[in-house]
Amino acid sequence: MRRLVGLCACLGLVCLGATPAWAGQGQGVSGLDTVWVLVAAYLVFFMQAGFAMVETGLTRAKNAVNILAKNLMDFAVATIIFYLVGYGLMFGAGNSFVGTSGWALEGFKDTNLPVLAAWFFQAVFCGTAATIVSGAMAERTRFGAYLVATAVLSGLVYPVIGHWSWGGGWLSRLGFFDFAGSSVVHSTGGWAGLVGAAMLGPRIGKYSPDGSPRVVAGHNLPLAVLGVFILWFGWFGFNPGSQLAASGADNARALALITVNTNLAAAAGALVAIGLAWAWFGKPDVSMAMNGALGGLVGITAPCAVVSMPAAIVIGAIAGAVVVCGVRMLDRIGVDDPVGAVSVHGLCGTWGTLAVGIWGQKALGLARDGLLHGGGLAQLGVQALGAAAIAGFSVACMLVVFWVLKHTMGLRVGRAEELRGLDIDEHGMEAYADFQIFTTT
Repeated sequence: MRRLVGLCACLGLVCLGATPAWAGQGQGVSGLDTVWVLVAAYLVFFMQAGFAMVETGLTRAKNAVNILAKNLMDFAVATIIFYLVGYGLMFGAGNSFVGTSGWALEGFKDTNLPVLAAWFFQAVFCGTAATIVSGAMAERTRFGAYLVATAVLSGLVYPVIGHWSWGGGWLSRLGFFDFAGSSVVHSTGGWAGLVGAAMLGPRIGKYSPDGSPRVVAGHNLPLAVLGVFILWFGWFGFNPGSQLAASGADNARALALITVNTNLAAAAGALVAIGLAWAWFGKPDVSMAMNGALGGLVGITAPCAVVSMPAAIVIGAIAGAVVVCGVRMLDRIGVDDPVGAVSVHGLCGTWGTLAVGIWGQKALGLARDGLLHGGGLAQLGVQALGAAAIAGFSVACMLVVFWVLKHTMGLRVGRAEELRGLDIDEHGMEAYADFQIFTTT
C-alpha cells in the first residue's frame, strides 16, 4: 500500500510540474470544428447513461446498484488513466506497435482542433470501450476486481489497439479502415467481455440440470428501452463526430451521409432482429429488437463514411440477424452474457469492420474500392486481418488479466452473495429500498 501511495504521489508531482506543451498554441485551430467535436463528445459521454440504463433494465433488481456503480466508475477510471498514459500510448510518437511519449498530454500540438478537445473526444471513446465489458460480466463479478480490469483495458489494451488503427500504427499503414471504431472500440470491449463471461461461468440458475438455458428476465424493460434510445441518440455524436471537422462543404456533406447511414442501419437492425425473433420464437421479442438496433449501430460504425445508404441498410439488417444468432449460439455453448454485449459489440463490431471491404467506395474516401465495387479482395483482406488482430490482442490480454485477478483478488462473488444480490454485500444498499425483492435465483 505504501508503494502504491508513493507511486501515485510521484505521478501527481510529475503532472503538476510538467509545463503543458499545448499552452499558448492555437494557430490554425478552427472554431467551428472544435465546437462540433466537443458537442459530439458530449453526446458520446451521454451514452454512458444509455449503457447504464440498458444494463440495469436487463438485469435483476437485486443487482441494480452494482450495475450503476460499474458504469459510473468505468468512466471515472478511464478518464484519469487515459489522461495519464492512454492517450500517449495511442497517439504519441513511438513505433508501429505503440506510442512511447505524450504522458499527461505532454508534447502534443494543436491541429485544426486544440489538443484538449482532441483528447476529450478520444477519452469518451475509451470510456465506451471499457463499459461494454460490464454487461457481459453482470450479476456475479467482484466490484474491486472489475475496476482493476477496467483500468488495464482503458490504460493499455484499448490505447495499443487504437494506435494500430488511428495513431499511425501498422494497421493504418496497411490501409485498414475503421472510421469510428466497430473494432477499435466495440470489438475490443466485446471480446474482453467474452473472456470475462467465460471465465466467470454462468449465473446460478441460468442453466437447467439437463444443460438447457433458462431465461433470466431483467427487472425493468422500460428502463432498458430508454437506454437504447439514449444510445441511438448518442451515436449521432459517435459516428459523425469522428469526421473531426464540420467546416466546409465537403465536411458538411460527409456529416450528413454519416448521420443518415447511422440511422438507417439502426432501424434495419431493429426490424430484422424483431422479425427473426418473431419467426424463431413465436413472439416479437422487444429485447431482441433493442439489441438489433444496437447491433446495427455497431455494425455501421466502421463503414458509415464510405458506403451508400442502401448498403447501410443491408449492413444494419445483417447485424440484426447476427445479434439474434449470436445470443442463441452463446446460450448453447454455455457463455452467460446477461445483456447480449458480446453479440452486439464483439460479433457486430467484427461484421461492420468486414463490411468496409465489401461495400466501401474509393469515391467516398476509402483507399481502395470494396469487393462489390470492383476492388477485389484486397480491402476485405486487410479488414479481416485487422479484425482478427484486434480480437486476438484483446482476448489474449484480458485472459491474462482475468486469470491473475481470479487467482489473487477473486473474480466471482460467493454463492450466498450472488443469491442475495450484489447490491447488499458489495455496496451495502439497495436500488429499491421500499420494495420487496425476491432473490431465489
